[in-house]
Amino acid sequence: MAHFVIMGCGRVGVSLAHTLDESGHTVAIIDQDDRAFRRLRGSFGGRRVTGVGFDRDTLKQADIEKAYAFAAVSSGDNSNILATRVARETFHVPHVVARIYDPGRAEIYQRLGIPTVAAVRWSADQVLRRILPEQSINGDFRETSGRLILGELALDDAWLGRSLRDIESAGGVRIAYLTRFGEGILPSEETSYQQGDILHAMMKTTATDEIARVLAKGPQEEDE
Repeated sequence: MAHFVIMGCGRVGVSLAHTLDESGHTVAIIDQDDRAFRRLRGSFGGRRVTGVGFDRDTLKQADIEKAYAFAAVSSGDNSNILATRVARETFHVPHVVARIYDPGRAEIYQRLGIPTVAAVRWSADQVLRRILPEQSINGDFRETSGRLILGELALDDAWLGRSLRDIESAGGVRIAYLTRFGEGILPSEETSYQQGDILHAMMKTTATDEIARVLAKGPQEEDE
């Protein structure tokens, strides 16, 4: 099981904390107002840390140095981005995501390599899909027979710079399109996977768990 750190004990933060805790992971949730922790269930087994989510000492109290992923889901765009950058650049957390209320600013942060989700299309499920790469793929579209599904892929950072053909071959999928800086792009034979890209692929419904497992590993691990 992995360790997760969440900044913001609002509706989304609480939903994430409960889901991860119930899945057997260790969780630390940060909020400036300790009264916010009243939203958590009595059965919640994670750590409650009172403090500013981008403060290094506060993050250390939440065991950020052991974190597999960090999710900044407070009500402030600037705080979320700052905390996410500290988690990635100072503590080298491999999986991060920030909640952004202003969709226009999201593109800027995507260019910095920080996955973001705009509040207008926000859900706890979307952040889980970004910080739990081995979670079963949730589909956006299922064809009428039910045999094929179009879903968003979650890849290890080791795939960055690799061609989409390599990803298709390793996962046994067909990439239909990718989202880059908020815009849909039809891939060509020369297209490679870049930081911030979201890949959407057609795949067999029965193979989604295996595809998620394979792509959550780096290509070197798969090549061995």
